[in-house]
Amino acid sequence: MARHSRRGFLSYLVAAPTLAVATRIGLDGAAPGAAHAQGQAVVPTPPQPADLVDLGDLLILAGAPTAHMLVLRVGEDGTVTFRLPREEVGQGLTTAVAMLVAEEMDVPLARVRVQLEDARPELVFGQFTGSSNSIRSLYDPVRHTAAAARARLVAAAARQWDLPARRLSTRDGAVVAPDGRSAPYASLAAAAASPDLGALTAAPKPESEHRLVGTPTSRIDARAMVTGRQRYTLDLDVPGAKPCMVRRPPTLGGTVRAVRNRDAVLAMPGVLAVAVIPTGVAVVAETFGQALDAKNALEVTWGPGPVDGLSDDGIRARLRAATSLTPPPLLSRHLEAEFDFAFVSHAPLETNSAVADVRADRAEIWSGVKAPIVARQTIAAELGLPVDRVTVHVVQAGGSFGRRLFFDAALEAARVSKACGRPVRLMWSRIDDMRHGRMRPATHHKLRLTHALGQVLALEHRVAAVETDFRHGLGEIITATAAKLPSGLGNATFAQTLFHTTVKSPYHFGLTTQRLTEVPLRMPTASWRSVYSANTRGAEEMLVDELAAALGEDPVAFRRRFLKDRAQRAVLDKVAAEGGWGRPMPPGRAQGVGFHEEYKSRTACLVEIDAADPERPRVTKAVIAADVGRPVNPRGLEAQLLGGLTDALSTTLSAGLHIDDGLPLEGSYSQFHYARQQDSPPEVRIFVMPATGEPGGAGELGVPAAVGAIANAYARATGTRPRRFPVNFDVDFTPFPR
Repeated sequence: MARHSRRGFLSYLVAAPTLAVATRIGLDGAAPGAAHAQGQAVVPTPPQPADLVDLGDLLILAGAPTAHMLVLRVGEDGTVTFRLPREEVGQGLTTAVAMLVAEEMDVPLARVRVQLEDARPELVFGQFTGSSNSIRSLYDPVRHTAAAARARLVAAAARQWDLPARRLSTRDGAVVAPDGRSAPYASLAAAAASPDLGALTAAPKPESEHRLVGTPTSRIDARAMVTGRQRYTLDLDVPGAKPCMVRRPPTLGGTVRAVRNRDAVLAMPGVLAVAVIPTGVAVVAETFGQALDAKNALEVTWGPGPVDGLSDDGIRARLRAATSLTPPPLLSRHLEAEFDFAFVSHAPLETNSAVADVRADRAEIWSGVKAPIVARQTIAAELGLPVDRVTVHVVQAGGSFGRRLFFDAALEAARVSKACGRPVRLMWSRIDDMRHGRMRPATHHKLRLTHALGQVLALEHRVAAVETDFRHGLGEIITATAAKLPSGLGNATFAQTLFHTTVKSPYHFGLTTQRLTEVPLRMPTASWRSVYSANTRGAEEMLVDELAAALGEDPVAFRRRFLKDRAQRAVLDKVAAEGGWGRPMPPGRAQGVGFHEEYKSRTACLVEIDAADPERPRVTKAVIAADVGRPVNPRGLEAQLLGGLTDALSTTLSAGLHIDDGLPLEGSYSQFHYARQQDSPPEVRIFVMPATGEPGGAGELGVPAAVGAIANAYARATGTRPRRFPVNFDVDFTPFPR
């Protein structure tokens, strides 16, 4: 397997009153990965596309031409500020990046500030947050940027003291001379920014010298979040921006034909404006309460949407009809299964929101967006403005899980501001967010494992999914790099390319084929944490358990026999040992295990479940081990894996969206049964394997293995193998009015 080597660099100076540095990164080429020892003889599986180049590799390749365009400043007060061309949505990215900067510059973490960059079109494909790629793509560029800044500070001190730079060191935000003299960075910032220092080269520290990176570290924004000081979009004080809400159609994608009581609504207390926009009817008022009352009072004649009359049964029938397995080999032994997964809301704690100030000659937008360059381009086109007259400010967001890849709220707020001629603060209600927001597409899976004499000869997996909307910039990135993909892969359709660069089997199961068929229904879909892998690999882990049982083998031993390398087996062995795999369990309780590998990382999950009441199962214990190559912040990684476990627990057992006559029924957390604290396992143990190599992806890693583990534990506890997910999916609530 090929992997990227360390990258060379050239540093250069951007003159300023304070030190400002950017770095230029170039790919040195790919070095062959180390071979892994094989265990017991198995029928080998040839490398799959994601083994050769995964989606993260594509994003790194696409962003390489502008990867050097990072900005770091050392202020005259000694504060180090790094401008981050990514979005922070709760994943802990700002903390990890601050750690990298502090490590390279030998400065206390408390003196590092990370600011989110506005949309910068010159970055082209280098300002996209997704696909578990941020640390993978930023690890070397950030370190080189900080190393270049440190080199300039040392050079400035060397000139001041008339000493060779090689004799100086750095410590605690200062340059230190052999005789004990020290100069704080604050005193050197202006001199270090001088062009007279010339061009300098610098190398990041060897990883063996890291003292902060790799150490569990609390989030730099934790106190602000728990005390309410963290500012999100609707906390911003934009002069003149008034609250705004939108009345939405009774079915997905419906249109406005007429507003029958516009004048009456305009006369309601506090109402400032009523405007028809493509997604509904907007109301601007003095307070959000007044906007909500006026929105609910609107009488609207609606036009139909593209999926009117369509409900779960009809969607499921289309998915089932869209794919089929090939005829099994003659005289072969095989195991087949079919699985269905429901639509799922991203359900971030912060609903869609944005602030927009649109004028005749310019526009300014504030919102939590993960693809701000595309958002800026789209909003400019919608408003009829030149792109350079639109500013998109990226604001830290309260959760995403894929939702904020789209900029629906930013575009909608811009439309309302233009229509009303005033700045607005748009907020989606929870009902709006749950029913009209983006969702993970429903999928249907057909699988077959062919086996003989204890060996697995083939894995065939056919996936049918409601079409996922990728019109948020990722399509442009894939298209731009398609010519550089391995032979054949670049000619695949976009969805197939994405599928094959994210989904792969970790097992030597002989001839392995995994295929995707998308059913084109015009629904507001989007990538959901782990995109295709949560359902696809989760289903495969269930069938692996079934085959192990059919062959009379232990599920852990069976997986261990077919996993491809030592690193994979190490995480599986870790959870089996730490979780007490195989210990006796009382009736109605059982253990389950799952494994997953993606984005150069791998994880195993072992859970214990109490399903004595199959309609109210609870995971009581979880043990997770993960090998992500080189973890920057193990504590942040633990949080990611715990979040993945909770997502898997929820969507496997209880959380989903029912589609009824073209609209989700769920409209709140009380109806979308995401796991509460009482549903979470009282005991969770997470093990981060020792650092090796470069960082892998981690944001989505934890979901698929946990899906498999939870479903397998439920099957062993109840004696019933579930085929539809979530397992308990009744409409046990009264839906809100449409």
